[in-house]
Amino acid sequence: MCGAYAVKIGRPGYRVTKQFDPETKQRSLLFQIEYPEIEDLSKPRHRFMSSFEQRVQPFDKRYQYLMFAAEPYEIIAFKVPSTEIDKSTPKFFSHWDPDSKMFTLQLYFKSKPVEGNKPQAAPAANGAVAPPPPPPPQGPPPGVSAGNAPRAPPPPMTGTLPPPPPPMANGPRPMPPGGAPPAPPPPPGGSGTMANFTPGTQVGRPPTMPPPPPPQGYGGQQMPIRPPPPPPNMGQ
Repeated sequence: MCGAYAVKIGRPGYRVTKQFDPETKQRSLLFQIEYPEIEDLSKPRHRFMSSFEQRVQPFDKRYQYLMFAAEPYEIIAFKVPSTEIDKSTPKFFSHWDPDSKMFTLQLYFKSKPVEGNKPQAAPAANGAVAPPPPPPPQGPPPGVSAGNAPRAPPPPMTGTLPPPPPPMANGPRPMPPGGAPPAPPPPPGGSGTMANFTPGTQVGRPPTMPPPPPPQGYGGQQMPIRPPPPPPNMGQ
């Protein structure tokens, strides 16, 4: 006994319209498929198939397939972008008109998220774009406290003279930057020129010593001193 086989009469006629919504920035596709010889009491069907599921073309993750089927017609498939489809009610719909024998399907692709508006650099006075601000200063490396962080050397001072060289042991003292000779050092001790001068002293002779005090007796009493006898024949 032979089984019954469905006879395919070929592919249906179709029309695909590309659309763009300027308000939502979305792209859409409108499919209109004609099935004039469709079987009674049947409706067309549609299905989305990934590129991995189909076996007709090489795998390409950038695309997916939208398939339509209705007996006794052959199945037809459309290669569409793999962008996510917006299946909200007002945008995604399908409709079968039994009088005109036309199946209509409309779909919208979700728009890609727009990156945040980046602030633009203010133009300079001459029209050139100002350079970006410098990065914030970075702290000390990990493991180094603020008190032990290395410090940068101070900037060199401009307009000053270099320090004078150190004085030599037995040589003359260097001249100051102004060009005037240095003042002689003050004499040691005293405040005037006669501070160390003692009357009655001469160079090369020892100073006159004062006479010793007279000897004293016991108990603090002064012992009598007899005058020396006069020399003989004084005044004769």
